[in-house]
Amino acid sequence: MDDTAGFFRAYDDVLRRWPGKLHGVDVPTPYGTTRVQVSGREDGTPLVLLPGGGATSAAWFATAGALAPAHRIHAVDLMGDIGRSIHDGAPLRGAADLTAWLDALFDALNLDGAHLCGHSYGAWIALRYALHAPHRLGRLALLDPVNCFTGMSPRYLARALPMLLRPSAERVHSFHRWETGRDPEDPVWHAFLGSTATARRSKVVAMRRPRAPELAACTVPTLVLLAERSRAHDPRRAAAAARRLLPSARVVTLSGASHHSLPTEQPAEVSRLLREFFA
Repeated sequence: MDDTAGFFRAYDDVLRRWPGKLHGVDVPTPYGTTRVQVSGREDGTPLVLLPGGGATSAAWFATAGALAPAHRIHAVDLMGDIGRSIHDGAPLRGAADLTAWLDALFDALNLDGAHLCGHSYGAWIALRYALHAPHRLGRLALLDPVNCFTGMSPRYLARALPMLLRPSAERVHSFHRWETGRDPEDPVWHAFLGSTATARRSKVVAMRRPRAPELAACTVPTLVLLAERSRAHDPRRAAAAARRLLPSARVVTLSGASHHSLPTEQPAEVSRLLREFFA
């Protein structure tokens, strides 16, 4: 059942949880119009936040308040995914199109020198952008990144398949409970997750892992923050691979965290680590 209006009501309800002043801007790019939620210190260092797939910019509501005093936050609805970005321009065929889309966004918002932080699918996009345009970034933070250093868990993908093929609120909630071990404590976020089953997306790009030589050439200072209980991949293997492939990166495993609990349900520790790293 298509309930786009219900999804946007739930999306707006989460944004009302955002601390401090927040305003949305629509940025034209060759791929379509990108919705960016802007908040924080007006003269602060720009910080671009890319959410996980199916989470939208609203996913940063719990961590934005701690980052706002030092940063001008730009939380993005991913092109091709659910949210208020409208993919009505050039097709998204792969990573090169996503990096070109971010190039256009950085140009329009004058974001050269910005820090970049992504979660899950958004972390994969963020890493791809750092490999594409390191000169445009200050620092890079990857929250439980998928298909960056190791492959995804076949069990995770199999568990997600029914939700992707025949989405429903109950299947979304069931998948979240399986991965995190419980329902979200915040009822507004819980309602939002259920609403995503009826949201429209155009194209989530297939994630191909960067090659080892590409990663070895990365010059952007990087934090890799992994979830100890992540079911999206093996976090110990991911940590070892990140240390091997990005030897200059800081790799931290967050105790007790799951893949889907970042950044909405572990805000205090995630915010502390990001503040320290970006400072």
